[in-house]
Amino acid sequence: MSDDDRAVRRTGLGMMLLFWLLFIAAGSWWFHGFLDDQRNPNAHLVNAVGGESESIVLERSRSGHFMATGRINGEPVEFLLDTGATYVAVPSALAERLGLERTGSAWFNTANGRVRGDLTRLDEVSLGGFAAKDVRGSISPGLEGDVALMGMSFLNRFDIEIRDARMVLRPAETR
Repeated sequence: MSDDDRAVRRTGLGMMLLFWLLFIAAGSWWFHGFLDDQRNPNAHLVNAVGGESESIVLERSRSGHFMATGRINGEPVEFLLDTGATYVAVPSALAERLGLERTGSAWFNTANGRVRGDLTRLDEVSLGGFAAKDVRGSISPGLEGDVALMGMSFLNRFDIEIRDARMVLRPAETR
């Protein structure tokens, strides 16, 4: 085999190796996005602007929960919608990052038992183009990670309809 043939062969092997590396990288990037969509199919709501529609339609995640990305005081936050939670409950680390002020303490009954946490006021909470000012919240040391619970202090402003794998939130009618 001549030197030219070896050079061509090495170039071909290098090109094939580069192709497979790019293919694996692109596949990994796509699969990561696919997994994120399965975990939080409503992440796009963080970019919604007020007045776009009369309702918010949420898709159930693969785990069976309603996850959505909204904002607290203008900062993007991933929420687990929890109609059993009284307040918008924020993990301690996230509360520090958002600069939330503690306004008192309270005991909370949670799925994991009775825990002590702090109360706070959220200047603004928004989801899917709808925003609420001066929302009651709690800083919960038992919550881990960066996922906050979106409780009834925000959700009570909506009529909530759950059917199959969808939750529809409409502004509550004034009575």
